[in-house]
Amino acid sequence: MSVLQELKKITTIVADTGDFEAINIYKPTDATTNPSLILSASSMERYQPLVQKAVEYAKGKKGSVSEQVAEAMDYLCVLFGTEILKVVPGRVSTEIDARLSFDTKKSVEKALKLIALYKSLGVDKERILIKLASTWEGIKAAEILENEHGVHCNLTLLFSFAQAVACAEAGVTLISPFVGRILDWYVANTDTKKFEALKDPGVISVTNIYNYYKKFGYKTLVMGASFRNVGEIKALAGCDLLTISPALLKELENETESVVTYLSVSNAKLQDIEKITVDECRFRWLLNEDAMATDKLSEGIRKFAVDTVKLENLIKTYLK
Repeated sequence: MSVLQELKKITTIVADTGDFEAINIYKPTDATTNPSLILSASSMERYQPLVQKAVEYAKGKKGSVSEQVAEAMDYLCVLFGTEILKVVPGRVSTEIDARLSFDTKKSVEKALKLIALYKSLGVDKERILIKLASTWEGIKAAEILENEHGVHCNLTLLFSFAQAVACAEAGVTLISPFVGRILDWYVANTDTKKFEALKDPGVISVTNIYNYYKKFGYKTLVMGASFRNVGEIKALAGCDLLTISPALLKELENETESVVTYLSVSNAKLQDIEKITVDECRFRWLLNEDAMATDKLSEGIRKFAVDTVKLENLIKTYLK
């Protein structure tokens, strides 16, 4: 039995890609997308029919070119999500425009629009996770979506314990702490350039968050994300979910060693952890004091925004 098969026994495996043909190979339960992944997939020849369909949909809407581009963008993300749901039995995550990361009201409006588009294509909201950046405004948007609209949310670009606590207190469905990007920061900003898997700062961060959530009985699930190597993945065996790129899924499929369960509810309950609470002021202060989290959150938002603009420019070429 492969490492991937072993992992599937104790952790829900999620494909981190917009390429649903690749998803079909490894049979994950869920899938997650982001602007960078949708941009990459949209550039592939085999997905041009989806791009064309989104453009035709937008052309049928009145408005300026920029308004039509926005319509095409939303519809394209939903089209990819709908196709992905044909090959996974669980849920797909669809991300809100990163440029709305500091606007709670517009984030909620965009999320509800995406949910409505999914419904028009016959997809129930129970199969959708709306992805929002783990800014204070993004977390508040998720709280509104969860509590007032019954929309499940996945809080992404999560790098700090303060972000995790705020998400749990908001009652969001899922968080996606970015393991590999945390590692990247420590490699770039400290004297240590290599870490053993269990001492990897990203692994330690997710382990601490998982133990805290399980210790205090929060409903929010933890999905480790953004992995740099299979060692990080195996060190988080037992986590609620792990979202993994096709390249690393292939590595795990080709390995046959036994898998150790490092994370479990029973072990988390035994941890000596102090419960804290986070309001807006404390959230912003704790985030400010965490240089890694501050750097990676802002960088992540900027990069997703850049790829969103690239995708918009691609769509514009079809609208001309």
